[in-house]
Amino acid sequence: MYLKKVDGPRSVTLADGTIMTRADLPDVRTRRWVASRKAAVVRAVVYGLITQREALERYQISEEEFMEWVRAVSDHGEQALKATLLQKYRQP
Repeated sequence: MYLKKVDGPRSVTLADGTIMTRADLPDVRTRRWVASRKAAVVRAVVYGLITQREALERYQISEEEFMEWVRAVSDHGEQALKATLLQKYRQP
């Protein structure tokens, strides 16, 4: 069995005790961003599985968009990433 060399850890343990690996990340060709995919990327960066720069390059998202995801999760939890609840959690 061959393991591809990667920079950084192969897996991290989340606060709830679950283990997240690079295999848990969304596909690099993702264009439809549902809340669960956004949350997976945010968790990966926050827990150090991948760097923010790597996430931005890998998924072709802007720094501003990613920081909005992080802000929404930190302020209101992962529910705030749902597009249907955007106006409820959006700051005036």
